[in-house]
Amino acid sequence: MITLYVIPGNTSCRKARKWLQGNNIPFVERNIFSESLTMPEIKGIFRLTDNGTEDIISKHSEVIKREIGDMDQLSLKDLYNLIQKNPRILKSPIILDEKRLMVGFNEHQIRRFIPRSERLYYGASHPHY
Repeated sequence: MITLYVIPGNTSCRKARKWLQGNNIPFVERNIFSESLTMPEIKGIFRLTDNGTEDIISKHSEVIKREIGDMDQLSLKDLYNLIQKNPRILKSPIILDEKRLMVGFNEHQIRRFIPRSERLYYGASHPHY
């Protein structure tokens, strides 16, 4: 099952939701402001990254600039706690399933979440696929 982690009012989050709905791809949506990420969720997101914090943390976040400075100095435990307390430091949306992770919205990359059984059909009905 796909999980869509969103920040309210974020344009990219709305685009991802609309794309998933428009392509009839089932997903669970989680507002990370109203429902904090759990430690297993945070660890699961990191497990799927290629480049660790670079993939999911916004270095332009005021929290990072004000409170942290150099993220390389944080232990993983402190980083996980920081994410739980300040979800705004995450890039958004975060879209994942058991094997794949996508951060932000990219109409071409999000297609990897189309189930294999439907890719042939999708390619035939969407010639730009």
